[in-house]
Amino acid sequence: MRSQIISVATGSRETVHDITSVCADFVREQGEDGLLHVFVPHATAGVVLMELGSGSDDDLLAALRDLLPADDRWRHAHGSRGHGRSHVMPALIPPYATVPVVGGRLALGTWQSIALVDLNVDNPQRQVRLSFLSD
Repeated sequence: MRSQIISVATGSRETVHDITSVCADFVREQGEDGLLHVFVPHATAGVVLMELGSGSDDDLLAALRDLLPADDRWRHAHGSRGHGRSHVMPALIPPYATVPVVGGRLALGTWQSIALVDLNVDNPQRQVRLSFLSD
């Protein structure tokens, strides 16, 4: 297994941050068939495979706002208002994804991208571990 940690600046607002190109560069360097495992070692972020752009990013954030409102209902209540929802989000959007790699290229569908999802406005810097597994 080969592994690399990348840093992602998510800023101070909810975000769906595209990391596809960084992932593609990483697997291109490997140059062979295998699996890319993307893991976010944070309790308040997740990884998705989805179409990005065309409003999909905003649709996902809107759906998460509907499911996990940023209000005072959360028992986990430190940080900004509604922070507890960020700790529930990984139950819906896991902190990992695995993508097949063929010949050093991500085997994603036509419209699929890899993105970090972060609702936690209190933590503007994230790390993502990229791991490549092959024979």
